[in-house]
Amino acid sequence: MMDQAVAGKILVVDDETDILEIISYNLRSAGYDTVIAKDGSEAIQKAKIFRPDLIMLDIMMPNKNGIDTCRDLRKLPEFKETMILFLTALNDEKSEIEGLNMGADDYIAKPIKPKLLVSRINALFRRLYKQEETKLLLGDLTIDREKFAVTYKDQEIVLAKKEFELLQLLASKPGRVFLRNEILNQVWGTEVIVGDRTIDVHIRKIRQKIGIDLITTVKGVGYKFEM
Repeated sequence: MMDQAVAGKILVVDDETDILEIISYNLRSAGYDTVIAKDGSEAIQKAKIFRPDLIMLDIMMPNKNGIDTCRDLRKLPEFKETMILFLTALNDEKSEIEGLNMGADDYIAKPIKPKLLVSRINALFRRLYKQEETKLLLGDLTIDREKFAVTYKDQEIVLAKKEFELLQLLASKPGRVFLRNEILNQVWGTEVIVGDRTIDVHIRKIRQKIGIDLITTVKGVGYKFEM
């Protein structure tokens, strides 16, 4: 029995029509929204429109091969985190290492049974969604709880530890007003004595570093996060 698919969008890139037909049929049957392309140049054009969650690339293709396509995709901000999978007849170790070094998430050698391929893809999507649980995605702002990292419009924002914890707390429930005492207890703890002014200073620094005001002051009450 085939693994249950996780909903997602996949772009399949291969210059062999029969392979495109077989793979796209099986992916659609498994529940994936699938688009095809026959070379690297077409793949980049369609990726910009389709915005796939996963791009499956052959390596040996005319016009632009898979390695060059992967490299060019990774240079574009919108595809830096997109999953890329090489599915290719090149099954030597050197080609696999080169593909993974280019930023691919997985490397599968042809031939492979369609059901096994779908299972491998399902595993990649499950891994993706598990990773996203550690992140807060709020428009152009991403807060990575696991890495203590913040990015805004693909630019990394360096925050001090308490600034990060404060931003993460407020952003965890957009629109909700957090009371000052609640913020002090959750970010600084009950054993550390700090004043209300400490919160004000940290919020001002967060606003300055991100470059936009995402935190609203509710006078006499507390603060809330709003995009």
